[in-house]
Amino acid sequence: MDKEPAESYGTVAAEARRRLGGLAFVQGLANGTLPLNTLARTLGYAITDAAHGRVSVTLTPDEGHLNPAGTVHGGIAATLLDSCMGLAIWSTLDAGLGQTTLEFKISLLRSITVETGVIRAEGTVLNRGRRIGTAEGRLTDRDGRLLAHGTTTCLVFEA
Repeated sequence: MDKEPAESYGTVAAEARRRLGGLAFVQGLANGTLPLNTLARTLGYAITDAAHGRVSVTLTPDEGHLNPAGTVHGGIAATLLDSCMGLAIWSTLDAGLGQTTLEFKISLLRSITVETGVIRAEGTVLNRGRRIGTAEGRLTDRDGRLLAHGTTTCLVFEA
């Protein structure tokens, strides 16, 4: 697992989050000008692409991600999908707004193993209203095969 230096992980101060528009915030996470959350360090994932309404997260599975059956734990897929879908919605927000997941659903289609190599979760906004945003996510392998997919509903609020 290739991990960044510890300085690149942490929490963005609430005041800094309030001042930034959503796209600037998410692009800052992707380009390293803002710290990624510490769960990204724990699991070894990175935000690799951020545009208005679309965010990609990647991870290369390793032995630390395996369940007792020897495949990547489904919680890894859930975390990657929750992250890319929620950040996709965040990328559409004006300064002073935030979002949080109300619910999400995923479907696991194929086993993921260490041999799968890099996996990519891409979240795309379906609809973003004043109070509610919805997005879909697709988790694929390096050959573009669908491994899992999901949807989310997020609450938009004043930060």
